Parts: sequence; C-alpha cells; structure tokens
Amino acid sequence: MKKENIVYKKAYQFAIRIVNAYQFLNKEKMEFIISKQLVRCGTSIGVNISETDGAISKADFSNKVSITYKECLEVKYWLSLLKDTSFIDNKTFQSIYLEADEIGKILYLILKSTRIRKK
Repeated sequence: MKKENIVYKKAYQFAIRIVNAYQFLNKEKMEFIISKQLVRCGTSIGVNISETDGAISKADFSNKVSITYKECLEVKYWLSLLKDTSFIDNKTFQSIYLEADEIGKILYLILKSTRIRKK
C-alpha cells in the first residue's frame, strides 16, 4: 500500500488526533493507563499500513491488514471505556470513534478483497 493511499493518509491524520488526545488526557485529566493503551493502538494503525509496503506475499499483506483492522477495533474499545468513565465527553468520543470506524471499514474491505482473491 503506497503512502499516497487514502487509508494511509487517514491513518496518519488519525494518529495525530490520538497523540493530541493522549496529551490532553495526561495533562488535563491526569489519566495515564487507558490513554497509553489508546496511543499505542491508535498510532500502530498507520505503522501497520506502512508495513504492508514490505509484504513479501499476498498472505503477508493480508495478515498485516488483518492486524491493522484489529487495532481499529481496539481503539474503539478504549474510546468507549474513556467515555463511560467520563474522561472524554460524548462529542469527542463520537468524533474520534467515527474516524476509527471509517478507517476500520476501509481496512475490512481491503481485507475482504484480498481474502476473496486468495481463494
């Protein structure tokens, strides 16, 4: 997947949002545990997309996309937990969650198409 790809660009912009959210949660809310998990999986989405450029086979590519998709699911879990524990408000939650969901849907379509071609 080339870095000009839309999913890479979306993931990179999403990572910036996640880093900013992490900084806010640390400085303003004094939350250090969940936010660390969020920044880990939220930034790994773009990293894993970058790694697809180095895939040595279709199976390797599909595996990287699968891992990336699962990271999106994890982000959504941590965001829900932050909302339900009142560390982020509903508006912030909705905004970031929808962005993660959009990236996840793109990755799912890519994954689905690579798995279909493989058969």
